[in-house]
Amino acid sequence: MGNYTITVLPGDGIGPEVTEQALHVLQTIAAQHGHTITTRTALVGVAAIEAEGVAISDATMELCQQSDAILFGAVGALPSSYSDKTQVKPESALFRLRKGLQFFANLRPVRPFKELLNASSIKPEVLQGTDLVVVRELMGGLYYGHLEPPVLGKPSAIRQTANGEEAIDTLLYTDAEIERIVRVAFDIARGRRKKVTSVDKVNVLSSSVLWHRVADRVAADYPDVTFEHLLVDACAMHLIRRPASFDVIVTENLFGDILTDEASMLAGSMGMLPSASLGTKRTAHGLFGLYEPIHGSAPDIAGQNKANPIAAILSVAMLLRYSLGLAQEADAVEQAVEQVIAAGYRTEDLREEGKRVVGTQEMGQLIAARLAYSQVS
Repeated sequence: MGNYTITVLPGDGIGPEVTEQALHVLQTIAAQHGHTITTRTALVGVAAIEAEGVAISDATMELCQQSDAILFGAVGALPSSYSDKTQVKPESALFRLRKGLQFFANLRPVRPFKELLNASSIKPEVLQGTDLVVVRELMGGLYYGHLEPPVLGKPSAIRQTANGEEAIDTLLYTDAEIERIVRVAFDIARGRRKKVTSVDKVNVLSSSVLWHRVADRVAADYPDVTFEHLLVDACAMHLIRRPASFDVIVTENLFGDILTDEASMLAGSMGMLPSASLGTKRTAHGLFGLYEPIHGSAPDIAGQNKANPIAAILSVAMLLRYSLGLAQEADAVEQAVEQVIAAGYRTEDLREEGKRVVGTQEMGQLIAARLAYSQVS
């Protein structure tokens, strides 16, 4: 039995809908095991810009820092009415959270449920046995590069020249940044099938040359773990051709962003994949982290009870495991999700002949009910 504090940032679009169901499941499992979870909700993204003029306020950042973990929904694009009135981007909230709270490691597990193998565009026989984790570096690379001297005070810029416009982005990594993320990957692999694939573009990019070199150095400290390098374009191909051959993939920010969206199709939908963003800070219970589904705000289906809440619910399972130290409760949530899928329930994104399509709220209620049933039985 424990007392925990979670900051909830529902965000925009379908974010509030899927977060509501994730919280329902979280409170259900907490009550079953005698835990008390206090949640504090704050604005982020478009909602924060409209109310406070910024994508995330200083007060919200402080609230996050005082919590055991953060549950995040999604942030979306500004309405067209804002296009000429503000330079604030909703997505900047995530960048500030990652940088300000030092979340350098993003974990994205990909394990297709056997009942959903037909939901993927990949042949079931190719998907069989797929169980991988992508470890993505979150605080470096093109998303956080530096220009010396800075252009317009930004790490990227579009500027006017005598010959027209030019655009600049900067890809910067230090050996220390590379080493710490690669070590995370190896540590995770030791608890799994003991294989790490480091993904880079060493044949073109100087940053990848350094990445390659540092990864080799770190690998020498883990002789019990099989290690390989793979070019990012080859990795993109092999994720489709032989996904079951991967265990832990570690890569830089941009590559990880793209590869994990590709990998979501192995699971049948982006609505199935959770993620955890972690740093080195520890609370009394575990690692301080931010947990979110990998999908976006999906404004086209917002408010229609169509969104798949499973990625958000599985993010709660990761929160229980990594930040609250409640592995048994995390296992129970994951098993409840699997049992509901096995019982034939699907959300719209996973529509399948002969299966029952349910809405966002119904799916969350089914999973929470399965937890309650398991407790009784």
